[in-house]
Amino acid sequence: MSSENIKDFSNIAPSPSGEGWGEAFLGEGRGEALTIIKIGGNVIDNSEKLHEFLKSFTSLPGYKILVHGGGKAATKISDEMGVEAKMIDGRRVTDIETLRIVTMVYGGLINKNIVAQMQAYGSNAIGLTGADGNTIKAVKRPVKEIDFGFVGDLNENSVNTEFLSNLLKIGTVPVFCALTHDGDGQLLNTNADTVASALAVSLSKNFKTSLVYCFEKKGVLVDVDDDNSVIREIRSSAFDTLKDEGIIAGGMLPKLHNAFEAINNGVKDVYIGKADELELLTTQTFGTRLIK
Repeated sequence: MSSENIKDFSNIAPSPSGEGWGEAFLGEGRGEALTIIKIGGNVIDNSEKLHEFLKSFTSLPGYKILVHGGGKAATKISDEMGVEAKMIDGRRVTDIETLRIVTMVYGGLINKNIVAQMQAYGSNAIGLTGADGNTIKAVKRPVKEIDFGFVGDLNENSVNTEFLSNLLKIGTVPVFCALTHDGDGQLLNTNADTVASALAVSLSKNFKTSLVYCFEKKGVLVDVDDDNSVIREIRSSAFDTLKDEGIIAGGMLPKLHNAFEAINNGVKDVYIGKADELELLTTQTFGTRLIK
């Protein structure tokens, strides 16, 4: 990606003086760096893209954690088994049959294939749900207007920070699927974006943590029809301005809201960009960087 393809919005979100993107990511002189990356269906559903992404991911310096969603596989297998996938406002309703399927697909098929590929690249990956090692404990979402079924919500006490820190320091790379547990024997389906954010906030107590959301666009765009209209950097103080001007709207709003929530709770920075450009994270400009 050349610098010409990145829009200059320095009047809205100036870059920090004297700090290059590579330095910002590596956290020079700021303690041990941890990178938490979330990938979704656009990577998981394409074996070639997943292969290339995992090569880039395993080559990243420092400690790292991967969080993945389920892609289309859970819906496909649900159809094959005659279990109707129920969605409300883009969110999966998880009844007991659906929970069994997502447990098989997220925690088994997808997670273990990712772990096996990472091992082939020399990364000592360990596949986890939130139940493994009691790493992420959730609360079943209460029934209000809608009953989402076996869906877990997270809070500030959900993540087992010390256990995960120890896993990282012995050289393993945790790979989380979007499953948690309630501590009473029940698995719960939990949004993968939420899992990644909760891990980043909790582990920021022990590491200089960067959170990366990989999706189908190159970053936050000024013009959604122009993939090269990437906003290079957004400060929290500029978020409202960009919303008011209609530059940030639609499905990008909750992503950025959650990202700044993470930053306000200890995460160093959040990146939003395209999975197949991950190698640019430490060498050039990757997507959009969000900072305090």
